[in-house]
Amino acid sequence: MSIFRDLWWFFKQEKRSYAVGVIILLLVAFLEIFPPFVVRVVVDGLESGAITGSELGMWLGLIALAGVGMYLLRYVWRILLFGASFRLGRQLRHQLFAHFSRMSPSFFHRRRTGDLMAHATNDIQAVQVTAGEGVLTLVDSLVLGGLVVAAMALFISWELTLIALIPMPLIALAVSKYGKMLHERFHLAQAAFSDMNDKVQENISGVRVVKAFGQEANEKRSFQALSRQVVAKNIAVARVDALFGPTISLVIGLSFFLAVGFGGWFVVQGTMTIGQLTQFTIYLGQLIWPMLAFGFLFNIVQRGRASYDRIRTLLEVEPDIRDRDGAVSTRASGTVEFDVDRFGYEGAKEPALREVRVDIRPGETLGIVGRTGSGKTTLFKLLMREFDCMEGTIRIGNVPVNQYKRDALRSAIGYVPQDHFLFSVTIRENIAFGKADASQEAIEEAARLAGIHEDILRFEKGYDTVVGERGVTLSGGQKQRISIARALLLDPEILILDDSLSAVDAKTEEEILEALRKMRRNKTTLIAAHRLSAIEHADHILVLEDGAVAERGNHEELLAQDGWYAWMYRQQQLESMIEKGGGAAHGDAPVARLSQPTP
Repeated sequence: MSIFRDLWWFFKQEKRSYAVGVIILLLVAFLEIFPPFVVRVVVDGLESGAITGSELGMWLGLIALAGVGMYLLRYVWRILLFGASFRLGRQLRHQLFAHFSRMSPSFFHRRRTGDLMAHATNDIQAVQVTAGEGVLTLVDSLVLGGLVVAAMALFISWELTLIALIPMPLIALAVSKYGKMLHERFHLAQAAFSDMNDKVQENISGVRVVKAFGQEANEKRSFQALSRQVVAKNIAVARVDALFGPTISLVIGLSFFLAVGFGGWFVVQGTMTIGQLTQFTIYLGQLIWPMLAFGFLFNIVQRGRASYDRIRTLLEVEPDIRDRDGAVSTRASGTVEFDVDRFGYEGAKEPALREVRVDIRPGETLGIVGRTGSGKTTLFKLLMREFDCMEGTIRIGNVPVNQYKRDALRSAIGYVPQDHFLFSVTIRENIAFGKADASQEAIEEAARLAGIHEDILRFEKGYDTVVGERGVTLSGGQKQRISIARALLLDPEILILDDSLSAVDAKTEEEILEALRKMRRNKTTLIAAHRLSAIEHADHILVLEDGAVAERGNHEELLAQDGWYAWMYRQQQLESMIEKGGGAAHGDAPVARLSQPTP
């Protein structure tokens, strides 16, 4: 029953609904013990011949009124109790969603998406049932059961009542044993559902890869194996669940056997009338539901207990990145200073960044290049404080980024990631994602700067075109440019393009970069790229190798150093010439010069 103690905060919050609902349940319980009393009066009156037709009609009318009253009151308590439980489900989902939003990427690295979805669906549903049906079964089992037993003992025969209740302790013993088994098995069933949920999510997200590699049959077999585990674990739960009803029915059957046997003997002895015995057996029949409710209560409570434990464990995970006391709330601006001594990801043997130092003043552009895995994206993540720097400091306007409030920091940064995620809404809504109140003119201007406006107008519905899940209806270059437009609409102090021009042609790339140079003359831009033409114009260029700065300077200085940057530039120039049909015949990049140097 500890689940009710844990949910006490919600019961206090919804005290009016629960208080009125429980009072109405009490009224229903009192009305339910009235019809058996009428049966007793009528049976005894008929046996003695003392009841008249008008009296019989009166008693029948009272039973009808009691039935109508119970009908109306049951409607009201359902609205109150179940309505409150639905609000609990909504509140828990909001808490989970807000919690997920606060978590840093490391949290999602450790947790599977399917498991998180299972917490927000099945687990919350089980807790919601506990707050609704759980409260109902608790009140009904205690109140209705208590009233029926009291009526049997006080108004009929306390001796027969004691005899009929002799088997009842068996229910308590059975429920205790079944409850423990149910808690353990339901916890395993929920974990199995999380695994299956995760598998479904992965396959839907990666359906193109599965089809491309012809792995449909293997994935089906893998899913079938997980599905069988879920079925087996839920059947294990059902086996315990199925014991509650038969056990309670058996105990109630023993009670009926004792009641009819000893009650008949009392009637023969003249200490009880036939009407009283009839009333007693009806009351005993009314005990079936409270006893079943008692069994259902433990079933519901154990499921809710297991699920609420899973939810609470998740909510108790503290975010790695938190606002510090006295954090700066004004929007970050000013010179960006990287002074990173060392940073490494959890579990990694080697640091992802080491000895990276560079200052970028407002209006300047920093270009970062290097092989895949050299640390370009990691540097941006530290700036946005997705991770905290282990050793060293990153500052904006001479304030360490960990001294800013997260909203103040991230509102100043427009980030276009490598993975261009678009939502399943219209192009207009995707561009205005970070600024929902943006005007159509502002949205179109951002799209023009990103070189996507003309493409959008060619769609049948223009800016009202729904892009499909993750932008499936768009090309890679279109998704990139819409992502860039989304960032430009914010007019951020710091714009980060993380290899965000790789899917556009050279001409479109140059148009976008030229537009950015004009628009962002007094603001900071950081560009990571594999195609060096994207960062030729940068005021500072860093060449990263294994997380360290191997070369630095502007475009001309790096060419003069004749290192990796110069080699890569010549390589890409040659590739561009070959694509245009020039080939190597022009002699611009002799083959002898194409051996790759080590930075």
